[in-house]
Amino acid sequence: MRAHSAKVHSTTVHSTRAMAARAVDLCVALLHRQASVESVSRVLREHGETGDLDLGEADVAAMRAAAARLREVLAAPDTGRAAALLNRLLADAARAPRLTDHGGSTSWHVHVDDADDAPWAEWFLASSAMAFAVLLADHQRVPGGLCASPGCRRPFLDLGGGSPRRFCSARCATRERVAAHRSRAASSEASDVPD
Repeated sequence: MRAHSAKVHSTTVHSTRAMAARAVDLCVALLHRQASVESVSRVLREHGETGDLDLGEADVAAMRAAAARLREVLAAPDTGRAAALLNRLLADAARAPRLTDHGGSTSWHVHVDDADDAPWAEWFLASSAMAFAVLLADHQRVPGGLCASPGCRRPFLDLGGGSPRRFCSARCATRERVAAHRSRAASSEASDVPD
């Protein structure tokens, strides 16, 4: 069971954007790195968890399965498919919304998991699906994507206006732009060679 730890400051904000960013960071840690109790704990702490997390190998394995389901949402080709996936996740994982301040240790925020001490994977899947659903409704688009770089494919959050992002980072975008430029240059040079 997940033992929710007290936050350092009771004014910690539990915004939808912060929950979605945590979800994406956990997906990356669980699916695109060597996931371990330590690496997942590090991400949880970066997003405000403190104290004894009581996170074990079985929790990490269950969270990895949840991350795979959340990744499908970010990989959805359109808003309708993302909404259908989110509806399925919410039906499977979410419970009636409730407000909690974890016994006065945090600011009031909404939970959709079973209880404050729900297993980590249940909390992760339910809270992340709810955050993605709210963002999809607010922005009328899939709230993120998978990096278009074939060697990467990491999930990312995309809440900007304008055109949807294609890459998880400037590094991946630059690498792909340089590769495309080199490919065009090589093709141009090959076509300029006389027969």
